[in-house]
Amino acid sequence: MREDNSQGSPVPPSVSEARLESVLETAVDGIVVMDDRARIILFNKACETLFGFSAEEVRGQNVKLLMPSDYAHAHDGYVRHYLDTGEKRIIGIGREVRGRHRDGTEFPLELSVGEAATPEGRQFIGILRDLRQRKVVERRLAEVQGQLVSMTRISALDELGAAIAHELNQPLTAIMLYLQAAKRKVSDDHPDGKLVEIVDKGVREAERASNIIQRMRRFVEKRDPERRQVDIAQLVHECLELVTLGTDCSGIDITNSVADGLPPISVDPVQVQQILINLVRNALEAVRNTPVKRVGMSAAVLGDDMFIRITDSGGGVPAEVVPTLFSAFSSVKKGGLGLGLTISRSIAQNHGGDLAVEPNGGEGGAAFVLRLPLGRPAQNGASADTVPTMKGPTA
Repeated sequence: MREDNSQGSPVPPSVSEARLESVLETAVDGIVVMDDRARIILFNKACETLFGFSAEEVRGQNVKLLMPSDYAHAHDGYVRHYLDTGEKRIIGIGREVRGRHRDGTEFPLELSVGEAATPEGRQFIGILRDLRQRKVVERRLAEVQGQLVSMTRISALDELGAAIAHELNQPLTAIMLYLQAAKRKVSDDHPDGKLVEIVDKGVREAERASNIIQRMRRFVEKRDPERRQVDIAQLVHECLELVTLGTDCSGIDITNSVADGLPPISVDPVQVQQILINLVRNALEAVRNTPVKRVGMSAAVLGDDMFIRITDSGGGVPAEVVPTLFSAFSSVKKGGLGLGLTISRSIAQNHGGDLAVEPNGGEGGAAFVLRLPLGRPAQNGASADTVPTMKGPTA
């Protein structure tokens, strides 16, 4: 409020003063005004929120109160240099700086400084914008961009793998035909010779290589889901064969306890292979540097569902990781995208099943349990709240 000198009675503030006060109080950005000795004259509400000080606490204090020690040490020198030389290093330019909260926490700010000549002397107006949320978004975008680059590379590798599988299959087919022709010729000339057995083994190995290439090609090629009745024991056997083909498993005890004769399940075999291969590879990675190196697979029917259990003797899953384990980009592995478990669970749920984890599934390791319904799966999968614990060989 202003005071009328002639009457000695208070008069209301002018419209311009009221407008200025309204702007200062409602501004989203912090506004601080200081004199030419760096003392705070004005400190708006947004500044109080930013720094944790009230306007009364900071009024008359050196603005260094709001700065980290390295900034504060040099600040008075910057002000004096400008007053002496007129050289602008920040005024009218704007820059990113760090502020210091009352509790000592430092945080990023965008600072713009202006200058005003007043009857009370030269004053400086600082406009401060909190950059913490922007920095979080920028970091997240940088992470996502890096992950997208990795996914692009993976997609390219998938296409390359399909092309290689296609090209390798042709010479393998030719090798088998030549070996079969040689076998017939050898059989005619040496019906009881050892050479027949050797050529026969060569034919079988070429056929085996061709089958592996075909499975790899089906695994990496893009195609629509195709569900059919699948023998789970055969599917698990093929998965382990594919995993061990491209992974160093030396010194690791891999136990396959999936029995023959289990009821078939109606699934897309390639998609379920994708889940199992991802889980087995994770298990192998978990035990690679542990004293006991065991990975186990078992399967059992409970009610209307098939439960496939993958266990390991690794360190288990940390409790703080479990809530976000199946969330996208939550990988704890160096270089991992954090998408494997997310995609695996989505595939399971699209089949009417689910994928769950037991953080301590046996011998200190983890157990992942894949639930798939028997018979024809529901059109829309739903997540199961609980997954029964299956008793089987633990690793």
